[in-house]
Amino acid sequence: MAEFNLGCDVEHTEHVYRVYVTTFLGFGGNMARQRYEDQLLNTSSTSSSSAQSLDRTLDQTLGQSPDRPLPDPCLPLGLSDSVLRGNRTLHLRGLGHWSRCQEAVRPFLGLHNGTMSLGGVYRAPINFSNSEFYGFSEFYYCMEDVLRIRGTYDSRKFSRAAADYCSTQWSVLKQRLDNKLFSQQADLNRLKFQCFKSAWMWEVLHTGFRFPLSFSSLRTAQLVQDKEVQWTLGAILYKTRFLPLRDLRQEPVRPNSSSWLRSSFVYNHHVLSVCILVVALSILLYLLRLRRIHQREQRQNDVLQLLWAEEGEALLP
Repeated sequence: MAEFNLGCDVEHTEHVYRVYVTTFLGFGGNMARQRYEDQLLNTSSTSSSSAQSLDRTLDQTLGQSPDRPLPDPCLPLGLSDSVLRGNRTLHLRGLGHWSRCQEAVRPFLGLHNGTMSLGGVYRAPINFSNSEFYGFSEFYYCMEDVLRIRGTYDSRKFSRAAADYCSTQWSVLKQRLDNKLFSQQADLNRLKFQCFKSAWMWEVLHTGFRFPLSFSSLRTAQLVQDKEVQWTLGAILYKTRFLPLRDLRQEPVRPNSSSWLRSSFVYNHHVLSVCILVVALSILLYLLRLRRIHQREQRQNDVLQLLWAEEGEALLP
C-alpha cells in the first residue's frame, strides 16, 4: 500500500489516498498464449501429468505432422495452425471448445491459495458493493472487435457470445471478416486468438481477481471524451493538475523572495527611466524641427521683401 497526499499542503488530509499498487506484467493475453503454446510443445513430446490435464487421451505422436495435428480447444473450430520454437514445429487443429479452453488456461493464473491473486501476489480486498471499474486495452478489444458487446460487462452475455464464437467454423469467421461484419480493428490475428483471449479474460476477471459473476459495475472503454485512456495512471495525472497551487502558496515564504522583489523593483525603475528619456528626446527633436522650419520661413520672407523693395525703386521716375 502507498499513501499519497494530493492536497495543496500536508494539512489537507481530505486528499490523502491509500493506493494498492502492484504489477501483473506478463499476464496479458499475448504472454499467456505464449506460455500456453510452450506447454503444448512440452506435453507433445512427453507424457507428463500436465499433458493429461489438457487431454486425457493425448497421443504423443499428435502434433508432429500436419496429418496428425494436436487438438487445441482454444482455437476456433477447424482452424489449422502451427507453433514454431527454434527447430521444433507443433501442428494444431482448433476444437473451438470454450469451457475446455477455460480449464486449460486456468493453471497459468499462478494461484497458490485463497488469499493470493495472479502470480501469488497479495491482492487488497475489494468492496464490490460500492466499487466501479473500467476495462481498457484487451478488455475492450476482446469484447468489441468481433463480439461487438462493448460497454457494460455482463458475464452471462459475454460467456455465451464467446462460446458461440469459438464453436463457429473458421471458414465462416473468415467470410464474416471479408464481409466487414466485425469492427475495423479486427484482423486475422484477432480472429485466430479471440477464443483463447476471451477464455483468459474470463479467468483473470472471475478466478484471478474474483469478480462476482453478477457484478454489473464494470464497463469497457477505449476513449473518454474523445481521449484515449491509459491504465490507472490517468487517475493520478488527473488529480496532480492541482499541484501547481501548492507551489503558488509556497512562493511568498521562500528565502529569496525579498531579493527577487528588490531586483524586480530595480528592473522596473530602469525601464521607467528609459521611457522618460525617450519621450524627452522625442519632444526636444520635435521642438528643434519646428525651430528650423520657422527660421527657414523667416529667411524666405526677408528675401521676398528685399526683392519687392528693389522692384519698387526701379519703377520710380
